Amino acid sequence: MKTAKTFSLAQRDSKVAQILSLEAARQASTINLIASENHASRAVLETQSSVLTDKYAEGYPGYRYYGGCVHIDEIENLAIERAQKLFKAEHANVQAHSGSQANMAAYSILLEHGDTVMGMSLSHGGHLTHGSEVNFSGKWYNFVPYGVDPKTEMLNYDEIERLALEHRPKLIIAGASSYSRIIDFERLRYIADKAGAKLLVDMAHIAGIIAAGLHPSPVSYAQVTTATTQKTLRGPRGGFILCDKEMASAIDAAVFPGMQGGPSMHIIAAKAVCFFEAMQPEFVDYQKSVLENARVLASELQRYGMRIVSGGTDNHIVLVDLSPQGINGKDAEEALEAAGISVNRNTIPFDPKPPLITSGIRLGTPAVTTRGFGIEEMKRIASLIVKVLSPSGDKRAQEQVHQEIREMCQQFPIPGLA
Repeated sequence: MKTAKTFSLAQRDSKVAQILSLEAARQASTINLIASENHASRAVLETQSSVLTDKYAEGYPGYRYYGGCVHIDEIENLAIERAQKLFKAEHANVQAHSGSQANMAAYSILLEHGDTVMGMSLSHGGHLTHGSEVNFSGKWYNFVPYGVDPKTEMLNYDEIERLALEHRPKLIIAGASSYSRIIDFERLRYIADKAGAKLLVDMAHIAGIIAAGLHPSPVSYAQVTTATTQKTLRGPRGGFILCDKEMASAIDAAVFPGMQGGPSMHIIAAKAVCFFEAMQPEFVDYQKSVLENARVLASELQRYGMRIVSGGTDNHIVLVDLSPQGINGKDAEEALEAAGISVNRNTIPFDPKPPLITSGIRLGTPAVTTRGFGIEEMKRIASLIVKVLSPSGDKRAQEQVHQEIREMCQQFPIPGLA
């Protein structure tokens, strides 16, 4: 019997190869300010495309349902050990395919269908899996949303405590996808204990900042902590769960066989690489730059007259209210993309516009910081954003900005693709 011939992607499927090439070119020539995106290192990219793609490994290290897993066990144990060390956690599950599935698994052991839960409102900066009515979380559980104070646009912990004592939820969820301020996990644990609830923290967006010691860690306060690896952690697309030892078996069973079948071992290996990279001294420097770049971007946009929700940022996110400019988030996103700047439309607290339109845009600095952008570049980016979104902005202005963007991108190539 003849063995299967080996072809490169370009030889086997030129159409897909062409699309991948176009996407690589788009990323290389675009300034990416999408807060939930980053550029993975070459080591992470190499690991994801490794031979581990071929291995099926249902179960956990030492307890597999397939043979040939000796090296698979080594890889997963390494990822687990590194996650535990990085976040000072008693137990880690690294099999969750995404942050949403990590949350689903955690809910399944902490809740029964119909239980009352408190989570941050999506329109105020929360996440779909924190109780949105279109998501499984909002359909399966009775969610009581909490949000930000109308005046400060920051979390009002006294109001959260009042709601918790009134509704007596079984679980309180902390964490956000578009909240730019420090979250007080210690206070939230106090509120949860007082209300007789458990605390789950979804630190997906800020995991890298926490790993660097630049944001308070929730691990010692939350019974369960979930996260993703692709955002500020700068790793592969995937999720993981941290918890106390006494919950380890239940969490593992909730992921497999409860939510998933065979784990994606090539992604787990890439998670191990990501955790290792996050342990290096230069990663702390990187996260400091992420935060500094976000603060500069926010202050510069304010200087140009744009309104920043909550007045600033403590993390990698800058949420801009475009109402004073008379432009909506959808139009702003499209205008900026035409000029070579990627952002996403985003609701602002108490937004009068629907989610597909929105009054704001969300900006983030992880990806541009990975490329080496610093303070001067952020000031320049702020001025270019204002130029595109100004009343006098037109297609000619977009093209002028796009040319400047292309020149900047050539000076700062993407490390994983260079």
